[in-house]
Formats: sequence, C-alpha cells, structure tokens
Amino acid sequence: MRGLERTGPATMAAGAVCLGLMAGSSSLTPASASGSSEAGRAITREQARQLLTEFTKSPALIRHALAVEAAMRAQAARAGGDPEYWGIVGLLHDFDYEQHPTAEEHPFAGAAILRERGYPELAEDILSHATYSGVPRNTPLRKALYAVDELTGFITAVALVRPSKSLSDVEPASVRKKMKDKAFARAVNREDIVNGAAELGVDLDEHIRFVTESLKPVAAELGLNP
Repeated sequence: MRGLERTGPATMAAGAVCLGLMAGSSSLTPASASGSSEAGRAITREQARQLLTEFTKSPALIRHALAVEAAMRAQAARAGGDPEYWGIVGLLHDFDYEQHPTAEEHPFAGAAILRERGYPELAEDILSHATYSGVPRNTPLRKALYAVDELTGFITAVALVRPSKSLSDVEPASVRKKMKDKAFARAVNREDIVNGAAELGVDLDEHIRFVTESLKPVAAELGLNP
C-alpha cells in the first residue's frame, strides 16, 4: 500500500474474504505455500489476524488488509496457488504501515518483525510489493500482490460514489474513467494498477472485472451492495 491511508476511509474501505473461504484455520508454512526451501514456522489465518491487529488499529487500514486478502485468495484460486497462504500474505502486507508509514520504514519494519517471529519467507513475499524494496516480483504470488494492492481500494472508492453503492455497477470503463480524474482517490498510484495487470499478463479490463468480483461476496461488510 503506497499512500492509500491518505485518501481516507472511502478509498481504503474494502472487503473481508468470503466466510466460506475463511472458515478454515489450518496451519501453513511459507515454504509449503511458495516452494521455498526455507522452512520457517507455521502460521494460521487466526495468528495472522492477531498480528495485524497488534500493530494496526485504524479501521480503514484493517479494511484494506481484508480487501487485499480477499483479492489474493481469488488470485490464488485462478493461478493454482494456495488460497490460505496467499490470503495471509495479503492480510499482512501492510500490517506495519500505521506505525511505520514512510518509505524508509515500510515494509521493512514489518519484514523484520516477521523474521523475528519465524516467518522469513512471508517477510520476503511481503517486501516484494514495494517497488523500492529491492525484492523481485518473480513469482505468481508476488505479481498478484502488487497487482491487487492499489486496485482494491480504488474499486471500492468507485463503488462508494455510485448512488447504488453496488459493486455490480462498477464496470472496467467506469474505473478507467475515474483513473483519469487525478482529483479522485488522488493518492492511489494509477501506474501501479496498469503495471500490475501487465505483470500478471492479463488485460486491464479483465483484471478490474476479476478483482471487483472477488469483493462481491463481502459487499455488506464494505457498506456496499453486491
């Protein structure tokens, strides 16, 4: 997340993952999810949520974390990844941002905490979403995280200004139109949205549509309609 906090709750409001997907709390190791040889410790979704709320109190930032989690689970299902681990990466990708909001600190402070607690591969995956971290986006998971981070908040912002407040009324054309309006959700990096879709190898309209669909099951939690 690069600047979404400054856009206010409307831009940051985004969804939790579908209850059916989140019902399980199986333990995962970062290595088993991403193919790394570095074992690390097991982490559950419940432990990840506790870690998020330990460092993040802002409802807007928590909503953003939940939105990226939902989008990452959907991306995992499409790419053949592990939805539980991909979701945890999304949930924790900005957990240090409230306390360490500068580029000098975020996401490096969070990565250090994760390493200290025994999650080195998770730390590396999270570092990859920051273009300035030096960690390459060289896996489908890392490309997906970068691709959905800015877009989740932007889509929700577009839905919130619709009279219906319905995600069904958010079309790719309306999102692209708002992207041209520099005054709308001004802190959202449009270049990251465009580049993220390109790195995934998908058409931008298709990407917008897919991420929008990933938020529909939790529309009520966003203050939106499906």
